[in-house]
Amino acid sequence: MLDSIDEAIVRELRKDARLQNKDLAERVNIAQSTAVVRHRALRERGVITGYHAEIDLGAIGRPVQAMLALKIRPHTKEIVDPFMAYVLSLPETLALSHVTGPEDFLVHVAVSDVGHLQRLVLDKFTSRREVTEVHTNLLFSHVRKY
Repeated sequence: MLDSIDEAIVRELRKDARLQNKDLAERVNIAQSTAVVRHRALRERGVITGYHAEIDLGAIGRPVQAMLALKIRPHTKEIVDPFMAYVLSLPETLALSHVTGPEDFLVHVAVSDVGHLQRLVLDKFTSRREVTEVHTNLLFSHVRKY
């Protein structure tokens, strides 16, 4: 459980993971020494697990994003684990979710163009024996909360 101060620290760091301690303390309205101790404790408790850079996908030549909804068979641990490792190894994969419902996986991908998306689906997914269905949805926009 997080108290209101820890929640505020997490909220501010989600907005800007590079926030300097003095600015974090000011935004949360606590002493700088308290901010250091609280930030360290959040890392040690496993609440904060890492930091990342936000990338402009268009700037790296992958402006087209899509969500692929995949069904695999058989849906067993012996198939699921290596399949997840395979999907995560693809450079186009941004995120992978193992889900319940009619599909088994949602894969968020970024590609250079629609032709690249088509090749990805045909060459990397539907060509695999365990993949029985792929539904592709182009993303008009993708907005992160923070």
